[in-house]
Formats: sequence, C-alpha cells, structure tokens
Amino acid sequence: MASTTATRKAAPQSSASTRSNGRRKHTHNEGIIPLLARAVREVEASAQRGKATPANRTKFHVIALLMREERARVKTAEDVSDAERAETLKRLDGVASILAKTAARDTSLITLLEPAAPITEATRLLKRKMLMQAGIEVPEEAKAAPETARTYVPPELAERQVEPAGIEARRLASPFLAPDLSAPKSPTPVVRLANWELLQPLLKSFEQGGGGSACMKLPEAPVPDRLSPAGQELMPHQARFLASVRDGHRSFLLADEPGLGKTAQSVLAASVSGDYPLLVVVPNVVKMNWAREVERWTPQRRVTVIHGDGADVDPFADVFVVNYDILDRHLSWISRFGFRGMVVDEAHMIKNTQSQRSRNVLAIAESIRGRTPGVSPLMIALTGTPLINDIDDFRAIWRFLGWTDGEKPGAELMAKLENNGWTPADPAFYPDARQSVIDMGIVRRRKIDVAADLPAKRVVDLPVELDDELGRGIREAEAQLAKKLFDRYSVVKRGKLGEKLSDAAIIRMVCMQELEESNASADGMNVFTMVRQIGQAKAGLAADYTAQLAHSVGKVVFFAKHIDVMDQAEALLAERGLKTVSIRGDQTAAFRQEQIDAFNNDPGVSVAVCSLTAAGVGVNLQASSNVVLAELSWTDAEQTQAIDRVHRIGQDEPVTAWRIVAAQTIDAKIAELIDGKAGLAARALDGAEAKDEDADSVQLESLMHVLRKAVEAHSDR
Repeated sequence: MASTTATRKAAPQSSASTRSNGRRKHTHNEGIIPLLARAVREVEASAQRGKATPANRTKFHVIALLMREERARVKTAEDVSDAERAETLKRLDGVASILAKTAARDTSLITLLEPAAPITEATRLLKRKMLMQAGIEVPEEAKAAPETARTYVPPELAERQVEPAGIEARRLASPFLAPDLSAPKSPTPVVRLANWELLQPLLKSFEQGGGGSACMKLPEAPVPDRLSPAGQELMPHQARFLASVRDGHRSFLLADEPGLGKTAQSVLAASVSGDYPLLVVVPNVVKMNWAREVERWTPQRRVTVIHGDGADVDPFADVFVVNYDILDRHLSWISRFGFRGMVVDEAHMIKNTQSQRSRNVLAIAESIRGRTPGVSPLMIALTGTPLINDIDDFRAIWRFLGWTDGEKPGAELMAKLENNGWTPADPAFYPDARQSVIDMGIVRRRKIDVAADLPAKRVVDLPVELDDELGRGIREAEAQLAKKLFDRYSVVKRGKLGEKLSDAAIIRMVCMQELEESNASADGMNVFTMVRQIGQAKAGLAADYTAQLAHSVGKVVFFAKHIDVMDQAEALLAERGLKTVSIRGDQTAAFRQEQIDAFNNDPGVSVAVCSLTAAGVGVNLQASSNVVLAELSWTDAEQTQAIDRVHRIGQDEPVTAWRIVAAQTIDAKIAELIDGKAGLAARALDGAEAKDEDADSVQLESLMHVLRKAVEAHSDR
C-alpha cells in the first residue's frame, strides 16, 4: 500500500483528479475494482449459506452503488484510454453478474439493486470506508444545506395536476394547527439493534404464525354509547375501537372482516379525534357509499366527493372522498391542503410499492405527517385482507401508517423493539416483535368473534355512481321516459278528463297505460329495458366488489337477473384469478348439483355466479356468508329467497347481503320501494293491517315516481 500512502501525501490536487487517479489503479490490481471483486465474492458466499446477514446486505448495497458510479465515470472520463475503458467495463460486468446471481438466490436483495433504494447510515459509512481502502481520497462531507420544501408530485405527473376552485381560499382560511402543549418525549437510544436489518425479521414474526389473534388490546365499550349520533347505535366491537381513538391512539390497520362496519368506525374516529379536514381514498365502487356513511354517522359534518378534475368539489367540506384512479391529478393541492387525517379503504390495493397508485398514497401520507409536526394525525388503513399473496404485502401498509420508514422501523416501533431486549438472533425476538407491531394499532375481528353483536341477516346497500358513457346513456334514457310520460300527462290534463280527475289520478292512469304497453311489447325505452341497462352498467362494479370480498373473506355468492350480466361478471372474476361456478336456468339437475357441491366443498372455488330466478329456490350455498345482489328484483320475496340460499340451517355466521344500487337513477327508487314492500307478508301473517300502497306493484310505483318528478320540475318553471 506504499503507493496509496504516497497518493495521500502528494501535493494537493482537486478531489475529482485525486479520485480519478485512485480509481485507475485497478490496472495494477489496486483501486476500487479488485476491492469490489473481493467484496462481491464474500456476499455471494453468504447468500449460498442462506439469507444474507444485515452486514452482508449493507455490503451488497454498497457494491451496487460503487459499481454503478464507477461504470458512469469510466464511460465519460476523457483521461481513460479505449482499451482501459473496455477492460474496466468488462470487469464491472463480472461484478454485476455475481450481484444478479446472488439476488436471484436471496430475492430480498433485489430491491437493493434499484437506484432509488434508500441509503441507510450503515451503507453510507461502509461506502466511505471502502473508498478509503481503495486509496481514493474522500472529501469531507459538506454540511447539509437547509432543506427545501418537499414536492410530492413526480415530474411525470406535473402537467396533469388540477386544482378545484376555492381550494386555496380554504387552505388560507385555516393555515395554523392547534399547538401541541404536551412535553416532548425523549427518544429511546438505539443500542442493541443499531446495526441490525429489522424489517425482514418483523415480517418473519408474522409469517411464523401463532401468538393468538392479531388485535391490539382495546378499552371496554363505554356505557352508554355517547360516540354515535342520535338514532344510530354502535355495536360493542365498534365502540371499543372508538374508545381507543378517544384515549389517544391515532394509527390503525383496521382489518375487521367485511360486514363489521369498518366504514362507520373510521367516520366516527375522525369525529372523536377531531382530525378534520379528513381525506378518504377509496375504490370507485364504494365512493358514493362513503359519502352516505359520513352523512349518516356525522350529520354535523360536510362531505364532498371528488370526481374527475374536481369541478364540483366543496372546498370548505370536512371530509373529502376521492377514488384511487384520479388521485394522480390531485396530488399537488392535496399534499399542501392541510389534511389532519387520512383513511385508505381496501388498503391492500397499495401493496405494490412500485406502482403509481401506491406511490401517490404514500406521498400524501408523508405530506400529512410532515405538515403536522409534534402532532399525530389520524391514519387508518382499512382492509379485510392485508395479505393477498405474500407477507411482504404488509410493507406498504406499515409505511403508510408511519410504522416503518422505507427499509427500517419508525422511531416509535424501534423504541418498542429496543425495549423488548432482544435481537433477531434470539428466538424470543419474534413473538415480542409481532406483539409490538400489533400494539402499534392492528385491529382484527372476525364475524364469528362478534356474532353476538350482529343480526343474523342484514341487507347493506352499496350505492355506486355510473359516471361512464353507459351511465350517461341511462340518465338520458330516463329523461326520455320522463318526457314521454309527461307528454301523455299533458294531453290528458288539457282534455275533458283533466277537468274531472286530480293530478294523482292522471299520473296513475298514464303510468298504468305505459306499464300495460311495456308488458305487451319489449320494443323501445320502457321501465323494463331501462332497468336491464342499469344492470349491465353495474355489472363491472358489482363484480369488482365481489372480487374484493372474495379476497377478504373467501367464498361469495353473486346474484344477477340477466345472463349477459352474469357473463360479464364471470369474465371479470376470471381476470382477477378467481375460480367460479355458475347456476343458471338452462342446466340439467345433475350439472347444477355438481356446481353447488363444488362451491360448498372445493376450497379453490371462490364465487358462485347465480341467476336470481334459477338459483333463488332449492339451492344450498351456505359455504358463504356474503351475498352480492348485482341487480334488483321487482319483489322483496325474490330478493329474500336469494339471500336465504346462504342464510339457512347450518350457517354458522351472520349473513350480509350487499345490494349494488345505481345512485341518482331509478334504481335507487326501486330499492326504496322493494324495502317498503318487505313487511307485507309479515303483516298479513301476523294479522296487522296492510298499507294501501301495497296494492301497487313496484314497476307501477317506479313509473309514477318518474312522472311525479317531471310534473314537479315543469311546475317550478
């Protein structure tokens, strides 16, 4: 190393020149390349013995960094001959090849090959040490420049950004956060775990299983419940979650099974903690349902739903609901708006941290934490199934919640792990580490765990917005039907009958005539063809929600009235990798029974796609406790018969039927009318007096509703 010493004692040179001279020594078996060759062989040998140790993971990362830097330098250096450049690149290719083979053996190393892989303090120190060992002068580290304001919009999305009117006015109206007057907490010194790679051991602690339910300890439910609005009642398991929020907990992975009221718990959590404005990121299929739940559980709060470019956004709302698909257009204003809390529904959808969807959500979460220093914002990840394919699916959710920071635990979790007194070399580390993560805020309850809280059977409406071309066509068709009915009404109103009959009587007469014509002919636009078109428009959204349920809770029964809706659903479910069976009217009895048996007994079958009429009776599908009603029936009895294919003797869990309803269309009125008929049979059997309106069919009442709206609209002009 005499030449290295001489280099260091030589007359001062520019750092770039000295660095270049040091790196050119590889032609004499000195400098950086031989050092990289030795180091990469050590890492390769470690991977052959099993998972790379934390120290070798750091070394692997440093080798990748130095190799990338040396390759870039050699390609552009003017003082390197062509022969030397070719030789250097050849030797670097050899190092790269060994790195690739090592990463293929230990796949946890693959992320360290990416240019964007986070550089830890251990990586930085080892890199500096290896450069010095290679005889390369390393300049003193400059003091960090003052940090500039962080931008959360990637360059490729900059041109797509939009800002709804009034957003800046709202932001400036409340620019300050309430001061945090609590005493600052002294950070726990990290000594025992300072040089350990911890994220993989944390994931392993869950992969090993055991240790009981993954649910943090929750307070007892308050009695009486003072957390829900008048007229609404929380179930005990919901009240216990909110009691934890009341006691100061602010970050949760709420992983209750579907049907246990995660949406209501999240809405009320913001009310209990006062963390407004609140941002809610959801799949498109549940966007309207979220708005309805906010109005139901916190009627004193304003909610706005962001569509498209946000033209109709209420900037002074308390709760902002946006779907994943349009989030990339709104990153700029959302990241600086001043949200105090964030809820991510179906959080397993961000599991791929390299996807644009995941990066958008994580960037916004980081901006919220960055803008609330000293204050813990409310952060809730909702999913009935946080793990889809791999234990690594936890990574993105933990990062969203702030429990981890890139490739290491956050300060709070690190303090818990340090205080446990173990390292990953100790078997006792894993159960204690698992519990430490759970205590950060994992809440998981199953239907069977809280069965006493739940009704045996319930129907939950899931309103969806048809905002595509098909949806616009349906609204136009409804307008045409309304015009046709109103024109007939106007003719009667101006004639002799109009002098004798009341408006209500004319409306009934016109609608009865329309219904008779619709029953006689299927041609043209009528209430039957319109409802069929609505079913076709809802098919994709209903199948999408069915896929989410299947991934969350297992088997699901999907009901539709029309064959084309069933076909569309089966195709989409197949694209999602879900195996289905089909129960239709044109099947033989033997084949139908094979389909039923496969659904009930084959764990690989996830969804039974059924005809409302063909599978509504004589079919036992109790392997599931979740039903999706993609299309509405004209009678409550038909709907009940379908649900009772699942809710029958032998069913161990409460049954939930998810009824997909197209908001702002005649579909919503039909759902309301069906519910109004639900008590007819019970009233007749119990001897109670039936209401007069029960004499009218749902079809007739639907038409009368359309015409009444048209008459009211013209009278207001």
